[in-house]
Formats: sequence, structure tokens, C-alpha cells
Amino acid sequence: MNIEISKYLEKIKFVFSGDLSKNFKIYATLSLAWIIFIGYLTWWNGLRSPMLDKSFRWDEWFWFGIVPALSPYLFYFIWKKKE
Repeated sequence: MNIEISKYLEKIKFVFSGDLSKNFKIYATLSLAWIIFIGYLTWWNGLRSPMLDKSFRWDEWFWFGIVPALSPYLFYFIWKKKE
């Protein structure tokens, strides 16, 4: 179990090392921009809502922002060929 955790920690360190390909940087930037944009729209729609509750809709942000932005990476790692 400890070996598996260290393997994932190495992958996380690689992501933040700056040695990523140009395509991966573009995809990661688009995903982050999508999450921020949907968060902004969720916040704005909450403010413009005629209801008394003006709080941030975390469930909408999760399902329309986080899930669509991270699902391509999940599919990539599922279908990635072993090296």
C-alpha cells in the first residue's frame, strides 16, 4: 500500500515539476478555466436569483464545472496503454 501511495505522489510531483508537454499544459489550462468560468456563472446566477437564498450553489458547480473538467483525464488514465 505504501508503494502505491509513493507512486501517486511521484505523479503529482511530476505535474508540478514543469516538465509537462505543451498539449498537457493546454488541456490543464482549459480545464482550470472551465472550472473557474462555471464557478463565476454559478455565483452570478445565485446573486440574480429571485429567491431569498443567495448562497453559492456548490452542487451545480460540482456537476457542471468539476465533473466535465476532470472526466477527460479519468478516461485518459483508464484507456492509457501501459508503457
